[in-house]
Amino acid sequence: MPRRWRIYPYEYEEGEIPVTCLEVIFNVPLPSAYTYLPDEEGKACTGKRVILPFGRRENLGYVVGELQSIPPGLEKEKLKRVRRVVDEEPVFDAADISLARWMASYYFCGPGEALAAMIPAGRRTGNYSVFSDEEPENLTLSAEQQRALEGLLKEAAAARKKKDPENVPGGNTKHAGGSGAVMSYLYGITGSGKTEVYLHLADRMIRDGRSVIFLVPEISLTHQTAELIGRRFGSAATTLHSGMTGSERLTEWMRIRRGEVSIVAGPRSAIFAPVRNLGLIIIDEEQDGSYKSGSTPRYHARQIAMHRCAREGALLLLGSATPSAEAWKLMQEGSIKRFNLSARLAGGKPPEIIPVSLEKTEGCLSRELKEEIRLTARMGRQTILFLNRRGFAYFYHCRNCGFELNCKRCSVSLTYHKSRHRVVCHYCGYENSPPLSCPQCGSLEAGFTGFGTEFIEEEVQQTFPDLRVRRADADTTGRKGSLKEMLAIFKAGGIDILLGTQMVAKGLNFPGVRLVGVIFADTGLHVPDFRAAERTFSLLVQVAGRAGRYFPDGKVIVQTLRPADPAINRACALDLEGFYENELRQRSALGFPPYSRLIRFTIRSRREERAGRAAERLASLARQALPPGAELLGPAECPIGIQNGNYRRQILLRGNLMGPLHRAAAFALEQYGRSRDSGVYVETDVDPVNLL
Repeated sequence: MPRRWRIYPYEYEEGEIPVTCLEVIFNVPLPSAYTYLPDEEGKACTGKRVILPFGRRENLGYVVGELQSIPPGLEKEKLKRVRRVVDEEPVFDAADISLARWMASYYFCGPGEALAAMIPAGRRTGNYSVFSDEEPENLTLSAEQQRALEGLLKEAAAARKKKDPENVPGGNTKHAGGSGAVMSYLYGITGSGKTEVYLHLADRMIRDGRSVIFLVPEISLTHQTAELIGRRFGSAATTLHSGMTGSERLTEWMRIRRGEVSIVAGPRSAIFAPVRNLGLIIIDEEQDGSYKSGSTPRYHARQIAMHRCAREGALLLLGSATPSAEAWKLMQEGSIKRFNLSARLAGGKPPEIIPVSLEKTEGCLSRELKEEIRLTARMGRQTILFLNRRGFAYFYHCRNCGFELNCKRCSVSLTYHKSRHRVVCHYCGYENSPPLSCPQCGSLEAGFTGFGTEFIEEEVQQTFPDLRVRRADADTTGRKGSLKEMLAIFKAGGIDILLGTQMVAKGLNFPGVRLVGVIFADTGLHVPDFRAAERTFSLLVQVAGRAGRYFPDGKVIVQTLRPADPAINRACALDLEGFYENELRQRSALGFPPYSRLIRFTIRSRREERAGRAAERLASLARQALPPGAELLGPAECPIGIQNGNYRRQILLRGNLMGPLHRAAAFALEQYGRSRDSGVYVETDVDPVNLL
């Protein structure tokens, strides 16, 4: 079949046969491209989005190819025509299409679903520039930072030489996800100056004519990183994140495509930025679970980065004070070269961390924490209070009959939000008025227990009425720019106590913070997931790192009901070596990553029996194709057995190598798809990070 790519603008050469039809893909879970006739004006071409009839309605499609003749078996009279062309110039190219097809193959999704995750929605609205040129700020590196920089420059040179010629657009893409990528790790305690090394390395790359992608996990960190790269690189830098409108993101996307931008910062989706001559991808706080997409396509930014770096000869630099267990193992083995930063550079030192038992504490603030808050305020310094649970209270229980108030559509308890006087499900969004008495027996001996950030805020304000308190969570930062504004006020000293969830736990750099209080350290340990201890340990070390970054008197109070738990105990002692040694020993004994690879099927249906029947059938098909040494776990009910009215079952495929495991999953899905069950949906997650 004759095919060629056409780059816009394009003029036909004399005697050339014009395009007869177009190949179009859609944001649907289908593997095929569809054939359409061009629009009457002939503006549609590869790389543009178009509106055209699909099924019973018009839909947005992506033109991925152009044909000079109609494929065999199709009649021109029966082909539908493009109705409207959305873009004046192409928004994606052959390299983007190649990446989308690799993602579709690796993550079991449609190529259109992958491309839709890559390309920003919206229309261009004219010029939108995040930064303006100004005098760059360039801090001098310490001797330790300089050694790390020089070593990383050598690694970048090695990456250029190792560019994978097979992993190019249209070439032989690999299921390993770019296993030939050169990876390095910048491992340093909180406040040791990792960001400055990142920026110096990025500066060297840009001076050499190469581009940089800088990923951060949280939107709050995007703002801080954006300010840093804006001061350093001016209009050559931009950001891509969910806080921007679709039109703003698309405008910046096109600036990047045209080569007007050399460094792009942002959370997970910025990994797709179409930079020219990619030289470096930085993934800061690489252990963070937000780098993994929770919806189709369920990609991990690290895996996409490995693929791009191998294909384009770029260095992949991971960094954190609390590496993932997978990264720690690879560093111990020497598969990833590690560069260490061991000292705080702004005058601070690692804080004193004190575990405090909550067993005999009334309320949610221990005596020790209250005293330290008062002392910190008298010193004219600031406090961060951390609790990774929003709302006022999260568990409704009747002492008379034992009734528990759960979501009607999910098998989880409802959370009481006092400011709105509503009970809300944080999984499906269901909400209702809180009951005045037990809905089952009518008893008044019923009510909410447990505490969230809203509850803490009320108690803190009552305990310290003379201090300025602000709460930063999903309920208070929904307005565009509100989180950035709140953090700016805190940094300027306008807030005495900042109370928040995970968005204030890591990466942020506030000179005035002396004290960090962890209200309840045990929250994440109750989750039925093999990564629960690792997440808890990482979060505690990270939030502790906000204290005393500029002064040697930082203090952290960790409130817990389980002070002897290894994750909490070792976090308080900042014993990373001990934690990872123990954690990896347990993972090895249990056969979980990094000592195995996983593929997870989640089967859901509004009919319980259908979900169970489909899960059994899919499991039977997967068993037929499992390679030697691999195993199938399940089918079993998911830890959250009902979500948004759907009954959920899960199957885990576990093996040492992804290739054979991937082929087994592909076989099972293909066979199942030939006679799939009505009203049943199968979600496939390669390398899952969450098993709820």
